[in-house]
Amino acid sequence: MIEDLSPEDSFRLQVLLAQDLKAVRIEEAEAHPILHALTGQGEASIPLNPNCRLDKYLRHVRELLSGHALGSPGGYPVFLSRWTRHGQMEGLNLGRLLLTGEPEAVVAVVHSPGLNDELARHAWWAQPSIENARLMLSREKVAQGAMGPVLADFLVEHLPFLQDEHLDIMDTVIVLLYSRALNEANREAIWRRGKRSNTHYVAFLEVAGWDEPQPLPLPLPARADLELRLADLAPLLEVGDSAANALARALAAQGQTFLAAVAEILERPETQEVVNRTLNAVGRYFSMGGRGPAESRMNVCQALEPQLEAAARLAAMSAEAVTPVFARSTAIGSLMRRKIEPVISGVLADTRLLRGE
Repeated sequence: MIEDLSPEDSFRLQVLLAQDLKAVRIEEAEAHPILHALTGQGEASIPLNPNCRLDKYLRHVRELLSGHALGSPGGYPVFLSRWTRHGQMEGLNLGRLLLTGEPEAVVAVVHSPGLNDELARHAWWAQPSIENARLMLSREKVAQGAMGPVLADFLVEHLPFLQDEHLDIMDTVIVLLYSRALNEANREAIWRRGKRSNTHYVAFLEVAGWDEPQPLPLPLPARADLELRLADLAPLLEVGDSAANALARALAAQGQTFLAAVAEILERPETQEVVNRTLNAVGRYFSMGGRGPAESRMNVCQALEPQLEAAARLAAMSAEAVTPVFARSTAIGSLMRRKIEPVISGVLADTRLLRGE
């Protein structure tokens, strides 16, 4: 393979490969391609001097790197990335993949369950991207390590550039929340973005209903009649009535904040996935903690019955409510909103009732 490279590149690469390499990336500029290396002593760069067509020359370079790193003179075996994505490469020295100069090899490392904080740092140097940041931050070892804040800051900084990529927005925010690498100022900043793009609220609603829930930022006040209604609901709450539990949640500060965000989203959702995930989050949040209906609500103030029914409907809500529509349509935006209006109007009416509007 050395004979396929220009003499100056062959010499420099041999010197480089003798060092303690951590990762390699190749800048594929047509006029001035450059090989960058992360070593134990810092970064190094080698300007490449192709003696043939650039794509062919870079293939020769990567074959040399792969032969050195993996003993695979034919180049990086792409099938390894598929194995890594399915968690089948835990026994492999993942760091060696980062020496091949192959973007696909970096993706393989990022997907591996064997990823740790040090490997994440090297992979991040080799290929910083939103997708890689999300994947790495979803690993607890990385999120709780030195790379956690680095990746979180990158995602927060780049979140505005996702603009109308609603699925990417939801996935990015939920990884940030899951990682717990966000400081409170950034949590509040992302929450505020929901005023301009309501998709940002969805992940917050999802984690609010997890088994270990995360509180919503910047909570609204509890409903003014909370204490009075809790006294009315006490007999039902004592026996674990699910509707009473859902109503008590709705009246509290977190519940009022949750309902306000749900209304913001469902008044103008942009995609089917936004609708599905919001409805699932609603059902999970309001069904938490209840054990089923009480045998009798005879002793509860009759004026509360409409609110109990509304809370029960929200607790039973899920994406299945719109499945019949979405199964027949790929519509998004205003057309989608018209098609699901019969379902969404009911949810919005219940949120208004529970907010005392």
